[in-house]
Formats: sequence, structure tokens, C-alpha cells
Amino acid sequence: MVTCGIVSIRGLHGKVNGDSNFHGEGSTDHTHGSLLLQLRVSASTYRALDLTFSYLKATALECAVKLGIPNTIHRCGGAASLSELVSSIPVPESRKPHLPRLMRFLTAVGIFSLDMSTTEEEITQKVTCMYRLTPLSRLLVDNSISGHGSLFPFVLSQTTKYHVSAAMHLSEWFMTEDKEVAIEMPFRAAHGTDLWGVMARDANMNEVFNAGMGSDSRLAIDYIINKCGEVFDGISSLVDVGGGTGTSARAIAKAFPHIKCSVLGLPNVIDTITVDGIVEYIAGNMMEQIPPTDAVLLKYILHDWNDEDCVKILKQCRNAIYSQKSGGKVIIIDIVVGSSLKSMFEAQVSFDLLMMVITSGKERDKHEWHKIFIDAGFTQYKTRPVLGFLSIIELYP
Repeated sequence: MVTCGIVSIRGLHGKVNGDSNFHGEGSTDHTHGSLLLQLRVSASTYRALDLTFSYLKATALECAVKLGIPNTIHRCGGAASLSELVSSIPVPESRKPHLPRLMRFLTAVGIFSLDMSTTEEEITQKVTCMYRLTPLSRLLVDNSISGHGSLFPFVLSQTTKYHVSAAMHLSEWFMTEDKEVAIEMPFRAAHGTDLWGVMARDANMNEVFNAGMGSDSRLAIDYIINKCGEVFDGISSLVDVGGGTGTSARAIAKAFPHIKCSVLGLPNVIDTITVDGIVEYIAGNMMEQIPPTDAVLLKYILHDWNDEDCVKILKQCRNAIYSQKSGGKVIIIDIVVGSSLKSMFEAQVSFDLLMMVITSGKERDKHEWHKIFIDAGFTQYKTRPVLGFLSIIELYP
């Protein structure tokens, strides 16, 4: 089958694999084998090219979010024509002719879907293209517009110039040994300091990063409260360590009014927060002291640190809950590497590579978690998977 001069690989592949009589006049087993080889080479070439250009998916996603394309389609009722997008998206006139190409790419990778309808008229035939939100792009609509959880800020927080340039230093970092200064991570090699140092000197980055962590926290903690609320049974006080602007702590306080919730954070974070009376904000350092409490929440914290520092943090957690007569526990929301689902496992190890690039930490498997728990003096814990690639770990002294 040939269409517009292009061989239909799909049809050919089906005949080669499914029809034992497919030999054609004058063909041989050698020809059959050559076709199979060509198909395999084509698939491998495609995969190599797809991986090579994968960075364009991230940059196009960031571009779509910054331009407000998901918001615009949402305001149009979930579907928008190209003319509606062109008239609504705030770009210079000289850039508007390029929007169809961006939308074509975003549709091809599944961020949006495309419906085409044709109307027959006496003289002309008009084709209307409608771009629609997908389950993925619905998560990219700003929550102030949609009213539900959004990854809009999280995408922006993970595609900053600091993250991208740090990732570009990965190969250089692997091949360079600095005998005078121990460079722990590509991020430090790129920027001369760690992520927290950048946030301390760049107020905009501090705001973007904390907003991103807050949006991700909102989705995760809402699910945990609704599906795993028993985790908070028997608790009258909770400290969210490194809890950013308090998204998780506020959600817990609203769902369980009897729990006194506090957020422990670095001064440069706490100083920017407007106190609302729902939770208490405490400036401090988790390496030095955590206030006494029934429960300590560590959400996406331990993966930022190496094993030695994790043990230090967990020992401070143990001191905080051990002083309580009720005994207390540590609630960890993090990744336990080892999902049996390929897509989830890929997400887990992608986060691990991110940790290698921007922190001195890592994502851990169940054996690595067990070791740091024992080293920190804890005796028992239980783990349950949530949201596919995440887990809740309840840790007891």
C-alpha cells in the first residue's frame, strides 16, 4: 500500500508478522528478513530521535503553561478553535503565525486533542479545527480558574532556567573531578550553590518553587486525606517539616480541626508567608531541632538529602515525638522505588535522576529506606502505595 509516495509501514508490518503467505512474486525469505530488519531499525531510530528531542517536550509544555493555553481553552468551554486561541493568547502579532505549529506539536504529544469538522457549502468547503483539553491538560489549568487541583505552578517550578542549565551539566559533572572543592551535584557546578542558596538570593525563584511545591502538595494531600485519613487518627498535634507555605498543613487542619498543625521552615521561607491563623509558622532548622509534637510530617523532604543527613533529620524527628507520652510517629510521603508498572517505575527513576541533578539526595528502594530507619533508631514502620508512584510510610520509635 502506497499513499502519497510513502510506504504504509503499519500495513506492511501486519502482513510480515501475521501472514505466512506474504512473499509476493519473486520474493524470498531473505527479503522477508530484510523487511523485518528495516522495521526494527526504523523503530530503534524513532526511539533514539524521540529521546534526543525529549527536551523539546518539556520546553513546549512550559511554553503552553506560560502562554496560558490550557486556561484559554478552559474559558472557551473545554474546546477552542485556532482563531480563538490566536485572538486570546497574549503574544506579539509577529509570533501569532507560529502558534499553529506549537499547537500541532502539543497535540501530537498528547497534551491537547484535535477535532476536525467539515461543513459543505455551495461554493466553499470550510474545515474547523477544535483543540480540546485532555485529562493531562486539565491538570494544567490554573486552580484559581478551574477550582480544582492543578500542576500549573509545579510545571513552572521544575522547568526554570536553573533546573535546565543544571541538567545540561550532567555529563560534565560525571567527567570532572575537583580535588579542592567537593561538588556534590550538577546544580552546584552550574550555579555555584545549591537550590536553597539560589532561592535565598533570587526572590522570584523562591516564589515560583514554593508555589510549585504547594500545588503538588495540594493534589497529594487531598488524596491522602480522602483515601487514607486514618493515618491521622489519634493525633492532636502535627509539625510539617519543610512544609513550604503550609499547603499540606492547612489542608490537614481544615479536615481535622482537632489537630494543631505547625510548619517548620527556613527563615527566608517563613518570612514571606502571610499568617492566616489556621496553622502556626516556626522559623528553624530541622537538622538542629524539631518542636515536640504527636506527629512529624516529612513530605518530599528526605529525597533531598544523602543517607547521613537523613539519619540526622530522623533522629531529630524521633526526639520530637519521643518526648510525647503518646509515643507519636513520623509520617513520610515519598517515593519507594520499585513499582511493577513500567510507567510508574519510569516516573520514579526520573525523580531519582532529578535528585541527582539538583540535590545530594536520591529516591530510595525499600531496602535503602529500611537501613536509614534502623540507623536513626526506629524499630517499626509500615508502608502503603498511594497515587501510583508515591508511598506513605508510618514510622514508629
